[in-house]
Amino acid sequence: METITKEDLETLRFQLFADLKKLLEKPTENKPNEKEWLRSRDVKKMLSISDAALQNLRIRGLLHPVKISGLYYYKSEELKSLFKQ
Repeated sequence: METITKEDLETLRFQLFADLKKLLEKPTENKPNEKEWLRSRDVKKMLSISDAALQNLRIRGLLHPVKISGLYYYKSEELKSLFKQ
């Protein structure tokens, strides 16, 4: 049995943010056609996260989506700036 320390969790957090940053900065062939607003499913696919993880980002105030007809839309620039730390 292994014990997880706070330092281990901090290291994991930094690794996750670094990986997310790489994903968001990955050059794409269709960069000029990049959408300004993304739906929840696009964000989840792009970040490889679950519904609950995306909801937690909203609840914690890290993302500020616009809700239209029951669907959340996220500004792509906000997602990029969130992980540029």
